[in-house]
Amino acid sequence: MNKRITTIGRIAVLVTFAALGGCATTTEPNKDDPWEGWNRGVYKFNKALDTAIAKPVTKGYKAITPDVVEKGVSNIFSNLADVPTMINNLLQGKVTDSASDLGRFVLNTTVGLAGIWDPASKLGLEKHDEDFGQTLGAWGVGSGPYVMLPLVGPSTLRDTAALIVDAQMDLINEIDHKRTRYEVKVLQMIDGRARLMALEDQLEDATDEYAFIRDVYLQNRRYKVLDGDIPFEEECEEEDEEDCEF
Repeated sequence: MNKRITTIGRIAVLVTFAALGGCATTTEPNKDDPWEGWNRGVYKFNKALDTAIAKPVTKGYKAITPDVVEKGVSNIFSNLADVPTMINNLLQGKVTDSASDLGRFVLNTTVGLAGIWDPASKLGLEKHDEDFGQTLGAWGVGSGPYVMLPLVGPSTLRDTAALIVDAQMDLINEIDHKRTRYEVKVLQMIDGRARLMALEDQLEDATDEYAFIRDVYLQNRRYKVLDGDIPFEEECEEEDEEDCEF
């Protein structure tokens, strides 16, 4: 199970990279992607924006930032993410996981100096990853059509609606000073892009990156909503389509 979860984690990061690049080719219509024409156009837009701005800025950031500082910045943002994860675990009825998330946040914020270090993991408090889209899925809300969002990347109709609630849970949005809040947001995006740099080569073998990322994203989201209770390789058969609405 741990090996499979590790694989899913790597694929999840790979899927996030969808917002940043890819080349489109024609494929057969996909029932989960009725807006494919629009989505491919947004995909190209995201790639162009990444090539012109995000990637050069991120390379500059990595060039001037010591590894220990870069790691500390990532840890801080990871620590902040434990709060919405805690809330979503509680909304899904996972009281034990929610309590663990709270323990992680308190320990890393205090002993770990605002999350720069991660003593919670060393003490065995597991890192979870939950958002409101997963919570809606756990409540039985279907995913709806696949959609590629400008600047954001892969999503579904359900997950797009959930972004509104996710934003309300984001502690960065609690920063009153607008300029500071925007600067922290930009740093967060650069940090996220920096963590994807090492994975770029893994997309080169895909015949159609757009279709590959779409399919992996949808399967990965289903896996997360079901908490890994199904094999990652399992495909939904036609007679079980209703069970695949996660």
